[in-house]
Amino acid sequence: MPGPAFATHSLIVGEDQVIKRFRSWDRGEHRREWRALTLLARYAPGLAPEPLSADLDSAPPHVRMSRVAGRPLSGQAVTPAHLDAVAAAVTRLHAAVPAGVLAGLVPQPWLAAGAVNRMRSLSAGRRPAADADELSRAAFDAAARWLAGAADPGPDPRSPVFGQGDGNLANYLWDGEQIRLVDFEDSGRSDLAFELAVFAEHVSVWHDAEIETGPLLARFELTAAEAARVLFFRRAAAFYWLLRLLDNRDDRRDTPRRQAGRLLALLDG
Repeated sequence: MPGPAFATHSLIVGEDQVIKRFRSWDRGEHRREWRALTLLARYAPGLAPEPLSADLDSAPPHVRMSRVAGRPLSGQAVTPAHLDAVAAAVTRLHAAVPAGVLAGLVPQPWLAAGAVNRMRSLSAGRRPAADADELSRAAFDAAARWLAGAADPGPDPRSPVFGQGDGNLANYLWDGEQIRLVDFEDSGRSDLAFELAVFAEHVSVWHDAEIETGPLLARFELTAAEAARVLFFRRAAAFYWLLRLLDNRDDRRDTPRRQAGRLLALLDG
């Protein structure tokens, strides 16, 4: 799932390297980042920054990595060629870590806690503000009813992947030929359906970049069981984003209302 509403790190960007200083690391974000960079440098070189050094025990901890070429896809007009490159990079990421190594990694944080448990915790005792629009209140109520009877779907044994755990389009860098990935503080042993759902439902993807979900997911070959789990995790992610947007009282755009409509459509699907 996407991270918290506040910035969890700061970046010092040099000509050929980047230093990432963590403002929050209670979930082991710094160790997940360093582990991901070292794994990918070994098993998928060129896909992500190279790890240079790290101080994981200081306060705050930091990681120093190479600076990779490319511009974030966020803010660009995303074309089918971009999406082909995204699918290629994501597929490479998911398959990069050998099964024996992957099995020994800690799970992605949301999957470790259970998506249902996490969402129940986030929504407990919550109600939209009195000035929230009617559609947002209806979506909240429908999602709360769904969540009350929901259970995390069992994983397909064919679907474990090494996942980034964050669908923010800003983390996908296009160099004119290929996509490279940055930001691995929520990475870990994950599930294919969860990773695809988190990307498809990120506000930067469907709202800001207006990437259509059908053509996006069609770039991945999914079994019927995987497709059902994608829908489940999309519902959870869409509810998460509704909560985030309703909390952001400075957002005067149509985003919360559009998010509410998207969530209701997913719950009806």
